[in-house]
Amino acid sequence: MIQIAFSLFWEFFKIGLFAVGGGPATLPYLMELTRKFDWYTMEELTTMIAVSESTPGPLGLNMSTYAGFETLGLFGGVVSTLGLVVPSVIVICVIAKFLDNFNENRFVKAAFNAIRPAVCAIIAASVYQVCKVSLFSSEATGYTPYIKTIILCIVVFALLQVKRLQKIHPAWWLLAAAVVGVIFKF
Repeated sequence: MIQIAFSLFWEFFKIGLFAVGGGPATLPYLMELTRKFDWYTMEELTTMIAVSESTPGPLGLNMSTYAGFETLGLFGGVVSTLGLVVPSVIVICVIAKFLDNFNENRFVKAAFNAIRPAVCAIIAASVYQVCKVSLFSSEATGYTPYIKTIILCIVVFALLQVKRLQKIHPAWWLLAAAVVGVIFKF
């Protein structure tokens, strides 16, 4: 149990340390964990992404808590969540110590300008992977498209192009999606 707890902490610590760019930037790391450990599957990850995007809290934090809880219960949830958060706390404390000089440092500005395109590419690759898993089954049928999901995606995209519908609060879209999901049992 201690070894698993240490693994949870360490893996999410690395994600918290290297996932520059917020929640979407954690996706490649979270996907990698599906290949290294049996804490969750890609399908569970895509479900968690949907849940995380419709609930408060960052994606990485929600996913770390979920993986830890599924692995070691409440203790695992706390350990993995701390693993993800501790690097940010350390970095924020260091930056706060040197904040005046940090913000205007030309090397820091150059580093962030160089990191920005890489983060965009990582997020784009993650979006591709999530779409592949969400729109196509991966294990049972060998990437057979979920026709209903693809059609629903196209319909929602088309509806969101209508100016008046763009003004509808996102909570109503989530409620409508939940109703459609229950009716059609996606």
